[in-house]
Amino acid sequence: MNLLVVVGTRPEAIKMAPVIKRFLLEPEFSLQICSTGQHREMLTSVLRLFAIEPDFNLDLMEKNQTLSSLSAKMYSRFDQVLQQSKPDMVLVQGDTTTAMVAATCAFYRKIPVAHVEAGLRSFDLDKPWPEEFNRKVIGQFARLHFVPTEKAKQNLLNDGVAAQDIYLTGNTVVDALLQAKRKIDVDPELSARLDQKYSFLDQDKRLILMTGHRRENWGEGQEAVFTGIHQLVDGDASIQVLYPVHMNPVVKQKANSLLADSNNIFLVPPVDYIEMVYLLMRCYFIVTDSGGLQEEAPTFGKPLLVTRDVTERTEGVEAGTAILVGCDRDKIVSLSQRLLQDEEFYAQMSCAQNPYGDGTAADSIFQSLISYRQTVKNKDTVPC
Repeated sequence: MNLLVVVGTRPEAIKMAPVIKRFLLEPEFSLQICSTGQHREMLTSVLRLFAIEPDFNLDLMEKNQTLSSLSAKMYSRFDQVLQQSKPDMVLVQGDTTTAMVAATCAFYRKIPVAHVEAGLRSFDLDKPWPEEFNRKVIGQFARLHFVPTEKAKQNLLNDGVAAQDIYLTGNTVVDALLQAKRKIDVDPELSARLDQKYSFLDQDKRLILMTGHRRENWGEGQEAVFTGIHQLVDGDASIQVLYPVHMNPVVKQKANSLLADSNNIFLVPPVDYIEMVYLLMRCYFIVTDSGGLQEEAPTFGKPLLVTRDVTERTEGVEAGTAILVGCDRDKIVSLSQRLLQDEEFYAQMSCAQNPYGDGTAADSIFQSLISYRQTVKNKDTVPC
């Protein structure tokens, strides 16, 4: 079976890496990998970490390009990849422009699509934008839906997807996280390099890890989050904030203008995945609008304040690992202070079980695809 796996952003590469590595162990599968380069620099570092070499590299990233221009180039270039690679199935992940365009191109050529991390829904096309649109589009025609949770499965059933096309696997991000942690744990030189790189952090101060890049938060929302973080740090000398700033100029400009003047807020360039895992292990709690961090942090017992009004990852909120604070400055400050001061409250969040999986999602996907292939073979051999 000839499979074509498509990645374009760092989160896609992280979540697809365990799947790629699992299928590479099986000679009965021919695996090809296409990188669209939607996030060039951040993507490359992840592929290097997991020793993955793309067979096709479209290198589509350009400064300040619109989603429309990116999509137009991707439709044309990826269709050529399909013509050349002739896959039996295309695997896409999540809800990026890369995933939506690649899946649509495959659909146009009547090539079956398998969707990893299927079924997530916020039920608001503006939040997150354009991700909610992208994943709903893929869900309309994917042949196989690999869902991370029961709730994601129910979302697809509610959309009319046949139950036999849905496979509950858990989230591959937990697989990747545990693999990266093992790399740090067993490699003293790597661990020492990471300690040295972040030696500017004060060991006696609790670390708050912060990320933020969502388009729907740009402008007033960003300003409220950043001023809230500044207010929090100004009022407590025992804490420090590390913020790997997204490469988008809109995010960078606002972060530099509102946060750069604090001695206890460290603005750094985007970090490699292995560094992010290290920082997850080291931090006290997280303020983020990231979807991936909502899935990763509970494995390490790190509470999350999610700077979004709605989330497609409601399982974490229900389990108690995350709290939605939106872009409400007062909520961000008050709940951060409670996490810092109320040990019982912190323990409740940090001890909640990760609802997104146990690190076996890639193998579940592999076994599901084996089952699907056998079903197809059986249908092909049934006499008319």
